[in-house]
Amino acid sequence: MANKEKTRYSDSELQEFKDLIMEKIRVAKEELSSLTQSLSSPNSNGTDDTAGTFKTLEDGSATLEKEQINQLAARQKKFIEGLEAALVRIENKTYGICRVTGKLIQKERLRAVPHATLSMEAKLNQRN
Repeated sequence: MANKEKTRYSDSELQEFKDLIMEKIRVAKEELSSLTQSLSSPNSNGTDDTAGTFKTLEDGSATLEKEQINQLAARQKKFIEGLEAALVRIENKTYGICRVTGKLIQKERLRAVPHATLSMEAKLNQRN
């Protein structure tokens, strides 16, 4: 049957996704490293010689900025973990198979969200 629906991606397709994911991991780790460095470096705004009121405002602003950077770093770590889990699925040859419907996730979706485990059909039916 020539019309038989594919149940998994071919090894060459999986390699293509693996290359894409490896590049995304590389970029994500660089971004995470940059975020981590900005958290560990002292505030370089040079406000040491300004009036006390402005110093207090600066401290509050710096605290808020640190919280935002922490959130970004946490999100970045989760993204990297998702990508690394996708690499495991590639090795197991289960990559690109929707965990709800069992059907192949469209290539376009995987290129945009390479760590996706749900097809658009399953994602749209998901109720939070």
